[in-house]
Amino acid sequence: MAQNMIIENYHADAIRSFENYKKMAESSIAQVSDDEYFALIDPEANSIATIVKHIAGNLRSRWTDFLTSDGEKEDRQRDTEFEMVNDSRESLMQLWEVGWAILFAALKPLTVEDFARTVTIRGENHTVAEAITRQMMHYALHIGQIVLLAKHFKSSEWKSLSVPKNRSAEFNRFLADSQTAGEAARGRFEATLDFAEKTRE
Repeated sequence: MAQNMIIENYHADAIRSFENYKKMAESSIAQVSDDEYFALIDPEANSIATIVKHIAGNLRSRWTDFLTSDGEKEDRQRDTEFEMVNDSRESLMQLWEVGWAILFAALKPLTVEDFARTVTIRGENHTVAEAITRQMMHYALHIGQIVLLAKHFKSSEWKSLSVPKNRSAEFNRFLADSQTAGEAARGRFEATLDFAEKTRE
């Protein structure tokens, strides 16, 4: 029973974490113009658009038939994910939404028994937990890049998604006051967003 609880807790936290990373990326993307969305900060850099396209392609490949097929699909053209060919912001964000829908459709129904299974990525065996963690770390890396690029472009106009500088003690009081008031517990990302919004009022 204890092992089942550990698996259930990991599963629930994985879902929340993916949801939070998606929100963080989208909250960053919403702040940039179309020009900034496609802009390169140097010739070797990836634009926000490119990162969105790559994540979308990875999501579709890794999570389609997650338990029953290799995570690197034969029809995936990974190299083209780093090329802009007749891509618009709208079309890329549609791919993004489709990819995340595939992830959640595969992840949310997993059972405790499913975590005893093995899946492959490029022929390499992974436990289900390993495969989930691998993808979580991958998306966290790229979403961090999206946040950095968006913050770079907006500079002083950036609307913080985390605890603003020199406001940590105030954030801790905000959490304590919320708990004292009996407010429902917020997720990690929601709490920092609520606080950031409060500091802009």
